[in-house]
Amino acid sequence: MTHDTFHDTHADSDPNAPATGGQLARQQAIKQIERKRRFWGGTIVAGAGMVLLVVIWATSEYHNAGGWPADGFSQSSGIHDVWNYWIIYPLGVWVLLTAASAWFVFGHKPISESEIRREIERQGQQR
Repeated sequence: MTHDTFHDTHADSDPNAPATGGQLARQQAIKQIERKRRFWGGTIVAGAGMVLLVVIWATSEYHNAGGWPADGFSQSSGIHDVWNYWIIYPLGVWVLLTAASAWFVFGHKPISESEIRREIERQGQQR
């Protein structure tokens, strides 16, 4: 059962009326909660995908190199006991994208009324 929290209003209220301060704060809080849930859900799914990718990489490198990386890592895949380290590139990209997404979700604060007024005043002075 889902519940639409955006439409929790009194039956006699006008849906086209401007939102009050409390309603606006509630809507912003709901949007932030939804962003956080979407972030964590996406991070968990992408993390599981990266774990699967690492398992596939390790299995293929174990098979290609003939065992564990006794002689280290290399850019070449055909050397015995040496694994190719290409896995660091998708892992690095995933970490950067996850960090950027986290910054957008947790690092941005909602736009305040004073910021809106300052921007309106600034645009009015430019005309």
